[in-house]
Amino acid sequence: MAYLESLRVFCRVVELGSITSGGRDLRLTPAVASKRIKELEQHLGVRLFNRTTRSLTPTEVGSEFYKEALRILSAVDEAETVVAQFSGAPRGTLRVTAPLAAGRRIIAPLVPDFVEAHPDIEVRMRMSDRKVDILADGIDVAFFVGNPHDSSLKMRKIATCDRVLCAAPDYLERFGTPDAPEDLMKGHNCLLLRYPRSPEYYWTLNTRSGFRKFEVKGKYDADDSDVLLNWALDGRGIINKPRFEVAQALRSGALVEILPEAHPIPATFGCLYPHKKFQDPKVRLLVDFITSRGQAYLQGLEAPRADPA
Repeated sequence: MAYLESLRVFCRVVELGSITSGGRDLRLTPAVASKRIKELEQHLGVRLFNRTTRSLTPTEVGSEFYKEALRILSAVDEAETVVAQFSGAPRGTLRVTAPLAAGRRIIAPLVPDFVEAHPDIEVRMRMSDRKVDILADGIDVAFFVGNPHDSSLKMRKIATCDRVLCAAPDYLERFGTPDAPEDLMKGHNCLLLRYPRSPEYYWTLNTRSGFRKFEVKGKYDADDSDVLLNWALDGRGIINKPRFEVAQALRSGALVEILPEAHPIPATFGCLYPHKKFQDPKVRLLVDFITSRGQAYLQGLEAPRADPA
């Protein structure tokens, strides 16, 4: 088991580019992670990494060993999955990622309930509005709000999320309420979610001739969807948001929906996970759990709660 754990440390160090990051990802101190790597090198009798003060890269033999180590770990994981299917008691760690807003409002509130119901499963959740590489980052389940295009992954749709355009009353008083989608490009500050390789450099809105892309602009943008929401609440601009993110603000009047006839194209709330020969029971359990509670949350727009035991 110690050897397998050392292999896991080695693989995460290769993938994340540093002993500190690889160890942290596995909840190990840098000292422990470094010790595991040194023990592995001593056992193999080779140097696995080229080390400088600024970088850590695998040697040629380290790169080849990484490929084989991944194969070994994958085989072990599949074997444990088969056993879990027979035992009826899934165990182990799930690495989960989600966009910030959906993660905070839907996924994160349910994680403690899920772990309480399945005490042999640990959940390590990471939230970001940036696109993640599910395979390279070793993610088991990636929740999303949008329209993914990665055909190499399995997808499960949880719900369709209506999107709305909205702004604070103060903003609309100062800059006017748009009467048509074209008005958005006439002196309005559209708040955009942007990051490297971000798809949201335009808004797709409903028109009489169908959905159409509009290249809206703004004076500032961010890679955090909640930052955009706070800017909108402060009267700084117009946002394009899934309705569940702004439902409370719309009910209270802090935000006002605009151009309801030209509503944005709906988004899919769902999850992606790598296709495996044997479906991991704990992945299925988590996806089923989030699906049922997430659908209830979106329908009622209330804080999600697990069913009482």
